[in-house]
Amino acid sequence: MYHKTTGYRIFNAANHFFLIVASLICVLPLVHVLAVSFSGKAAATANIVNLLPVDFTLESYAKTIDNPAFLRSLAYSVFRTVLGTGIGMAITISAGYALSKNYVEFKSRNPYMWFFVFTMLFSGGMVPSYILISNLHLIDTIWALVLPGSLGVYNMILLMNFFRTIPKELEEAALIDGAGIFKILTHIHLPISLPSLATITLFTMVGHWNSWFDGLIYMMDTKKYPLATFLQTVVVQQDFSKISINPADLENLSQRTVKSAQIFIGALPILMVYPFLQKYFVKGIVMGAVKE
Repeated sequence: MYHKTTGYRIFNAANHFFLIVASLICVLPLVHVLAVSFSGKAAATANIVNLLPVDFTLESYAKTIDNPAFLRSLAYSVFRTVLGTGIGMAITISAGYALSKNYVEFKSRNPYMWFFVFTMLFSGGMVPSYILISNLHLIDTIWALVLPGSLGVYNMILLMNFFRTIPKELEEAALIDGAGIFKILTHIHLPISLPSLATITLFTMVGHWNSWFDGLIYMMDTKKYPLATFLQTVVVQQDFSKISINPADLENLSQRTVKSAQIFIGALPILMVYPFLQKYFVKGIVMGAVKE
């Protein structure tokens, strides 16, 4: 038991107030979008919807689900996210594990490390990147969206530093028992590193799911637009012709309600995945791995 001073109570109350305000700033816009998506045309057009639906209706979701262009973009985004996350995590784990070794174990560690850091500081630019993707004949393919960002150097550094905190005694014991490098990685480092892997996996998934600009420049066929690019075209550019949406179909609906429904459906997969990964953020599995 310890005595809570007045200063501590004020500091604790200020922290709680700040966190509550920050949470509301993040949550309330999404609640507003959800309320608009469930509201009628007149209320949405008149901009009188706040945090609760007005003239509750499901027509906007019915129109969205019946839209083949939206469903096609949704399926393409799911495929891109799964493929991109799988490839990205495989490369990130391999690179992070190799670079977590010291100079004695991995002679070329420093040149590789500086090479990766250089890519964080300098970029080839959009035009050279487009020329490279075009010369590799990746335009209009899923690989144009997956391969260029398959290795996130920041994520790799996070994982590398986490691997370096794993006690050497665990690896030495595995080597004595005859385990190889890949077995040590898959049976020791990865299970212990679940908190770090969950965080990086979530970062990678969100990055692929929310990325829209690469789909806009690399996809000539609008049928291959990822969902984020689809929504950017509808919500920002308001270009219905490019994505096979007939404006006449929206006569009985407000465009705001349809856009809000599409935005909420687009955010829903990440909102569903996060609770399953969140529990790993606060776990310290390394603690107690080696008995003293």
